[in-house]
Amino acid sequence: MVKAIVIRELGGPDVLSWEDVEVGEPGPGEARIRHEAVGLNFIDVYHRTGLYKQATPFIPGSEGAGTVVAVAPDVTLVKPGDRVCYSGPLGAYAQERTIPADRLLKIPDGIDFRTAAAMTLKGLTAQYLLRQTFRVGPEHTVLFHAAAGGVGLIACQWANHLGATVIGTVGSEDKAELARAHGCRHVINYRAENFVERVAEITGGAKCDVVYDSVGRDAFPGSLDCLKPLGMWVLFGQSSGTVQDFDLNILAQKGSLFATRPTLFAYAAKREKLEAMAAELMEVVESGRVKIEVNQEFPLAEAAEAHRALEGRRTTGASVLVP
Repeated sequence: MVKAIVIRELGGPDVLSWEDVEVGEPGPGEARIRHEAVGLNFIDVYHRTGLYKQATPFIPGSEGAGTVVAVAPDVTLVKPGDRVCYSGPLGAYAQERTIPADRLLKIPDGIDFRTAAAMTLKGLTAQYLLRQTFRVGPEHTVLFHAAAGGVGLIACQWANHLGATVIGTVGSEDKAELARAHGCRHVINYRAENFVERVAEITGGAKCDVVYDSVGRDAFPGSLDCLKPLGMWVLFGQSSGTVQDFDLNILAQKGSLFATRPTLFAYAAKREKLEAMAAELMEVVESGRVKIEVNQEFPLAEAAEAHRALEGRRTTGASVLVP
């Protein structure tokens, strides 16, 4: 028996229950891993509340890092003793778990477990946002909402490295300082300023090529008003709630805009794509061009408190849960 966080009914943080669970031997194509750290992400809240539907009971969590302790006879991608990380199927909030081996990525020697657990889901998200959904370059001006969040701190550093002019929105002056230190040339405190008006001022009316939005309802339709004609709105989360009643005609009215709602799971569905994305991520992290900072650690048993901090916007950058 090992310990895990189990959700038996959907709801608030109090539904996160620390329980004994059985972890069997790995089945065909699977590996069993012992977690050293587990990533905390807003998608965990979506699963807990039922915004993203999931049958109960289940163990939440989509990101972790640890050591392989056993593999099925048909598995050749990893072996016992390998240091691995993943962004994959639910089940990460546990001391140990089984997982399809083709979702596991070997951790380079220069990256520790906590960093790996903090960077895999968020870093791979930044990779597809900047390198695939909209390929950012020196000629682009980027608006990134929640710039001091987990994905934001990685993506803003990366976009700055790619030569883009990065504008970030944050909710406090402390977060503004953090965003400036991580690649944002301009920072807007949306609690004190109208971000649409400030973007227009910063860009001299030219506006942005792309808006990366994980906020959703509270940033809509303002995000569209920050785009130049033919610009792209990339909605990859909804921390403030879902965007309701989205009329596609608004894209025409605001300048033949593009809108997309991408997910990491679609971009990384094939093993070869996952490996290519991970290789690019590991390279920019190991080179020091993108720094991964774990700003909060919580015991896994206290996942409820971690969720309260995350939902209360009391976290910055990456957080991990330690079994």
